[in-house]
Amino acid sequence: MKAYKKIIFGVVGLMALNSCKDYLDVNTDPATPQIGDVKALTPPLFTAITRGVQWDARYLGLVIQNWGYTSANYWAERHGWPGANSDVTGDIWRQNYYGLGNNLNLVIENGLETMQYNYVGLAKAIQAWSWQTTTDYHGDIILTQAFDDTRYTFDYDEQEDVYEHVVNLTNEAIAYLERTDGVGTEATLSKSDLVYKGKADKWIKFCYGLLARNANNLSNKSTYDPDKVIQYVDKALADNADDFLIPFDGTTTANANFFGPMRNNLSNYRQSNLIVNLLNGTLLNAAQDTVIDPRRANMITASLDGNFRGTNPSAGAPNGGVTNPLSLPNPWGGIHTSNPGAGNGKYLFTDKVAYPLMTYSEMQFIKAEAAFRKGAKDVAYGAYMKGIEASIDFVSARGTAITATEKSDYLASEAVVQNEADLTLRDIMLQKYIAVWGYNFVETWSDLRRHHYNEGDAKGNNPYLDVYINPQFADYNNGKPAYRYRPRWNSEYIYNVDALKKVGADLEDYHTFEQWFSKAD
Repeated sequence: MKAYKKIIFGVVGLMALNSCKDYLDVNTDPATPQIGDVKALTPPLFTAITRGVQWDARYLGLVIQNWGYTSANYWAERHGWPGANSDVTGDIWRQNYYGLGNNLNLVIENGLETMQYNYVGLAKAIQAWSWQTTTDYHGDIILTQAFDDTRYTFDYDEQEDVYEHVVNLTNEAIAYLERTDGVGTEATLSKSDLVYKGKADKWIKFCYGLLARNANNLSNKSTYDPDKVIQYVDKALADNADDFLIPFDGTTTANANFFGPMRNNLSNYRQSNLIVNLLNGTLLNAAQDTVIDPRRANMITASLDGNFRGTNPSAGAPNGGVTNPLSLPNPWGGIHTSNPGAGNGKYLFTDKVAYPLMTYSEMQFIKAEAAFRKGAKDVAYGAYMKGIEASIDFVSARGTAITATEKSDYLASEAVVQNEADLTLRDIMLQKYIAVWGYNFVETWSDLRRHHYNEGDAKGNNPYLDVYINPQFADYNNGKPAYRYRPRWNSEYIYNVDALKKVGADLEDYHTFEQWFSKAD
């Protein structure tokens, strides 16, 4: 594998040759470029964050059944892998080691040198998020040796060590964000902070959200501590105003949301029956279409005949054609492959809509799960209701406004549990699935894997039974579902094969190996 050297973001187009000298003079060592101001390094990091998750979500979204593919028996819907010589599913890897990678280290170094400690905290928070996302997606990854530029091959670290590193990094981030010495202020950080505009307190809440995710993912372990999870959530996002939202200008393909019509990346995707049946009440203790979720019209689309329908995994979309009344809609709200054009689309699938990395509603469902596992049903029920309400408000702000009456009617319906005594983990997890649909791909996959899809978890909880539809797995899966994606082909399988063999990544069914985080002790 090629060494992960220090990287800075390239400038597309740069400038005329005769104007390059001053720009290039900032580099004292041509082999290791330098940039003098941390503010110049930071803004592109937010683009790097979204790139990996959104690119790979085209395939992971099929595994978790957020959507389906037009063609039948598509490899991703069958929990397969794209095969040799393909970097498909490798963008989270690329994001962690290249897009973010040493760029974050440069921000930290420069922030320390200039005593702008809030920049250091921001960079460490993003690092923690990236390591967490990458290990949850790939399993064992390269951590200890990742940025050692004296090496050309790299050993893999066990996932347990990466989880511990995420906790340490996040706590370091909080400590730096809490510092009041140095010269870093809200005003100086706001120049580069595209999400929280320099507000350190909001970054600290994001950090506690990362700790909550990390701790709650270990629900199958004997060391799982629901009290710790609850404490983290209570220090995390306090309402929808704290949501971590990465903005897009949406004026060109270069600055538009990857999921928007302008980028045209979702024409072969269709809404799944799983999300359709959650939003029409079928899977939430209600008869079909007797309780219509007020979020439905904003999130998904009816076919031309007025009925909401979706596709099952590997079934494809047989009713093709933009004028066929039975054709399935795509995420933009178009029928079949119809692209509504730049500036259009719906919900999280427009050119300008901000991409959510973490939301208050997700945090409340994490708290509800932890409290339920603890046996504190009153706390669980309160968080469950707050999660639903926050999700309705979130969706309402990204489409046609949901009225107070529509919201209250739904909250009083049979699709929502009406008292704490009747609350089940299934109720919590299915409402969480709705709330984070279309953006929280890796965390939704972690939820499904912790519960072994529809088989149930190590403690007898089975929230996805008769909800998640097991597809016909790829032949080389040997009857097993996917639990990880392989490391990026273009680096690991070309340059780092011996290290891959040590963890079994040379085997045909490696992607079905269960990860450490979802296993019982």
